[in-house]
Amino acid sequence: MSDKRALVLYLHVHQPFRLRHYTIFDAGIKHDYFDSPGGSRQNNYDIVRKVAEKSYLPTNQTLMQLIDKHPEFRLSLSISGTALEQFEVYAPDVLESFKRLVATGRAEILAETYHHSLAFFYSRGEFEAQVQMHKEKIQQHFGITPTAFRNTELAYNNDLAHWADQKGYKAIVAEGWDPVLGHRSPNFMYRPAYTKNIRLLMKNYRLSDDIAFRFSDKNWAEHPFNTDKFMDWTSKFWDQPLLNLFMDYETFGEHQWSDSGIFDFLSHLPTAWLSNKSHTFMTVSEAAEAYQSSDYVDVPQTVTWADTERDLTAWLGNSMQQGAILSLYNLEKQVISTSDLGLIEDWRKLQTSDHFYYMCTKWWSDGDVHAYFSPYDTPYEAYMNFMNAYHDIKFRLAEKGLY
Repeated sequence: MSDKRALVLYLHVHQPFRLRHYTIFDAGIKHDYFDSPGGSRQNNYDIVRKVAEKSYLPTNQTLMQLIDKHPEFRLSLSISGTALEQFEVYAPDVLESFKRLVATGRAEILAETYHHSLAFFYSRGEFEAQVQMHKEKIQQHFGITPTAFRNTELAYNNDLAHWADQKGYKAIVAEGWDPVLGHRSPNFMYRPAYTKNIRLLMKNYRLSDDIAFRFSDKNWAEHPFNTDKFMDWTSKFWDQPLLNLFMDYETFGEHQWSDSGIFDFLSHLPTAWLSNKSHTFMTVSEAAEAYQSSDYVDVPQTVTWADTERDLTAWLGNSMQQGAILSLYNLEKQVISTSDLGLIEDWRKLQTSDHFYYMCTKWWSDGDVHAYFSPYDTPYEAYMNFMNAYHDIKFRLAEKGLY
């Protein structure tokens, strides 16, 4: 049992294979759904290189400097399989920078689904196949086997925790959402209901979102945000052992631009946090081993880290999204039976949660966030593009006599 107060910094890296403009007249003729021409909003090379220069490379450089400067500094990260594949082809310099980071032994990688999918809620067999694919890809590039698990979009419930416990993971991460925790704080270690050994770390969403979403918002009453303010706020939780800051990796440089001061904040964070001798940094797995659970958390309904509802409605909230994803998973048996690796991989790339996120029709601030991430002008355009590709998958199955 640690007598120190630990900051657990967990960053998620993801890039989907974006669909090109794909019409119904392409279906049955061309199967190049993910090959957008250079200069288009969906071109995967252009987007990955842009984010590499703005975020991945400068962030990894900053993190390496922090590791060199502060012996106690460490972090956890997850990298989707679709991101790793694109780094292999479009940004090998980014992949090498992540390898150097992990080789220090102070950057843990979490397990997840390879295709950043919602497969857990539609097909347990497909979900486990994608977790295994991701495990093998992490072993291939980093030579390690993850010991903690995160599900796509931090989608979490009791069933997922039970599965992860049965698979032997030390820890799992989830949103520290108020309706789930009730009067309790996310700054403690918990045990998921109906599990034996696994630990549950819950995101301090207020502080995490101050950095990830509000940092550069000049209309925010607390702008500008800096490490002095961060330390002042966290001092209120002085008797609570954990501070779980979970966010997208792209927070640094892409979502919050460099001129916002976000890299200065990251650079100064360890110095500020470690100025208190009772403070330290831990990875997710280290924290799971260092602290006993203070209570159990029962989550019968799925909670995620997206939108104001923190449920699955960001991806499954309207009939377009529900129909698209159900249609896709209904092809599972036929697609897998073909043993056609190209067809299976295209079907899996279509499972990536981003495709359904782009179809969201929410309004107000949630709608603005969806529009920011979408390469489409409207959710309906995203739906039509996706369904045209889906119809081509059916055509390819029909050619094999399977539809």
